Amino acid sequence: MGETRDIEREAGVNGDSSGTTSTAASSNANILVVDENSHPDAPIRDAAGREEVDEADSSPPTPRFIQDESSWKRFKWVPYPVRRGIRATVKWTKGPPVPRRFRIKPLFPQVQQFPIVLLDKYLPNKLHRAALVLVLYAVWILSFAFTLQNGQSVSEIAEWGRLVKIGCGSTYWTPGNGCGLDGLDCRPFDDGGFPFRCPGNCGSYQVLNPHAVGDQEVIYKPLVVGGPPADGDGPAIYRGDSFICGSAIHAGVISDATGGCGVVRLVGLQSNYNSTKRNGITSVPFDSYFPLSFTFEHDIQCSSRDPRWSLLAISVVFTTVFSLFVTHPGLFFFTQFSGLFWTTGLAMDTPTYTDLASLFSREIGLYLPAMFVAWVMYDKMGVRRTLKGLTAHMEKTVLWLGGAWVGSLTNYTFDFIPIQRLTGHDLNQQPGARAALAIIIIVLTLIVVFQIWFFRQEARLRSHLKLYGLFAVGLIICLVLPGLNLRIHHYILALLLLPGTSLQTRPSLLFQGLLLGLFINGIARWGFDPILQTALALRGDAPMQSPLPVIAEPEISPNKSITFSWESPPTPLYDGISVLVNDVERFRTYFDDSNSMPGAGSGGAGNAVVTNVTWTRPTGLVTEDQPEYFRFAWVSGGTRGDYTKAGRWDGGREWAEMRPGPALKARDRGDEAGRVVGMERAREVMVDLRKREVDIL
Repeated sequence: MGETRDIEREAGVNGDSSGTTSTAASSNANILVVDENSHPDAPIRDAAGREEVDEADSSPPTPRFIQDESSWKRFKWVPYPVRRGIRATVKWTKGPPVPRRFRIKPLFPQVQQFPIVLLDKYLPNKLHRAALVLVLYAVWILSFAFTLQNGQSVSEIAEWGRLVKIGCGSTYWTPGNGCGLDGLDCRPFDDGGFPFRCPGNCGSYQVLNPHAVGDQEVIYKPLVVGGPPADGDGPAIYRGDSFICGSAIHAGVISDATGGCGVVRLVGLQSNYNSTKRNGITSVPFDSYFPLSFTFEHDIQCSSRDPRWSLLAISVVFTTVFSLFVTHPGLFFFTQFSGLFWTTGLAMDTPTYTDLASLFSREIGLYLPAMFVAWVMYDKMGVRRTLKGLTAHMEKTVLWLGGAWVGSLTNYTFDFIPIQRLTGHDLNQQPGARAALAIIIIVLTLIVVFQIWFFRQEARLRSHLKLYGLFAVGLIICLVLPGLNLRIHHYILALLLLPGTSLQTRPSLLFQGLLLGLFINGIARWGFDPILQTALALRGDAPMQSPLPVIAEPEISPNKSITFSWESPPTPLYDGISVLVNDVERFRTYFDDSNSMPGAGSGGAGNAVVTNVTWTRPTGLVTEDQPEYFRFAWVSGGTRGDYTKAGRWDGGREWAEMRPGPALKARDRGDEAGRVVGMERAREVMVDLRKREVDIL
């Protein structure tokens, strides 16, 4: 009778005991404690799940609630149920006692592994396989380069010369008063033109900030003002600040899908621009006149098509071949990354460029740092873990590679989502943006909950929670930095979410491919834009919320003239005023110089302070019932502030005051460099054509 037998029953999670039944038989042995209750204050058992009371220590065990209090001394203000819930949550995040490593079991394994079996049968030698990979690379690059170069070939149009490549946002009339006073820097207004070539997908090129057209403000649509006459009899006439490529699509000269070529011709001052819906674009009406207008020559024979769809087909074929026949995760990943990057940057979502050499130079400058980030993704962010040992090659092709293509083509696949930029200003301004963001957040939340369950099963949840805690701290620091604004770009969002896909499950394959494609699209199209930007950089051409001139009731004269006067500027920094008439700058008057511009008045002589301007309605240019629109902005040196909304004068005695608030910011020329790429070359072509006409005469 010199030994003790313990009978223990274990219950709970991860070996914790909720109750024990013990029996003892000894005349001179340990005393066994019997505890059949599961009271929360019951003593906590030791690691072996049992409690032994030494004969020499007859003191009672410490109750559980006292032990709990000792570990929460600094947090006594936290209620006990809350502390208990926190402990349970922390314990839950640890995962099951035996972690599970998820592996995809291929559907129809014989079918999915057939390409590998075929490769093992005919090319068992690794050296031969390496040679085949190099041959495929060479064929891919050569076919891609040949198709791209062939698509860039420029043909000539009889009597017009060689085609000039322009961007989707190219315009005759430089935005933001870039044409100068009275538009003199954009002359000639008529008797000119040039042959042009547009890329594909220009129908989706939109203005992202309000653009004034008379008393209207165009936003989130193509800037196409005008079209065919209301009676349909006559050519389509467009205002000079319209997108040339968008107008060509509207007129039916080129295709939105493949782009095309044509000849644009200046027709000078026109009026009454009609609004029509054609070829997926609804043009903007304008019921007054504009000094520069253009139309398109019909029956022009030219050959030019955007090669993007041919290039996409080539890359899709080769990436699919590599996905089906390559088992090494590194070779598969970096091949797909490179193929998607160059196809996106050179074909599917290219930035505005003048020639192929400049485009290639830009993309190679982005590709090298992007490859370093790709290595970090592969080796440190879980891509290797997802792809290693994956034998479901067809599922990998459909889910991972298909998702990557969908993500890299966001300008097509996600173009329906009404969110252009993830900034507070744009979300409040764009219709439907906040609702779309709410839906996206709900979907992402469901996906996160789904992924959390899988990470817990693999006992990797805690490490990822720590990682995302660091991400959250970094984002909070970025938010509180003074003078800077946090902007989550495409590639930033992909990098933040990518570690959450480091699982070998079918949903993770899809999510990882989508995020990789999103990263590629962001870098190949926009580059490594900073995550922190100033308010000025984010605003772009949006109103800067500068003070607006307060215009008094104008004086209208019987001789078809109108005189405007204003209150003093709010600060001495403003030393002049700019006046737009029908969106053309007609006055730029400085207060201390009454002779600064014709039409400016002071009520006195010499260098008296200018207090008004007078505009005389042009004769012989417009009909009596056509209105004119006026906007005003303060000037500080050579810098203009925000313009007011338009006031309307009907040419008679009626004046409609402008509504409160700014209309648009008058931008400097450099602000729209991307829009006017190719137009300098176009003007050179027009000068050459004029010289030819002079020589012929």
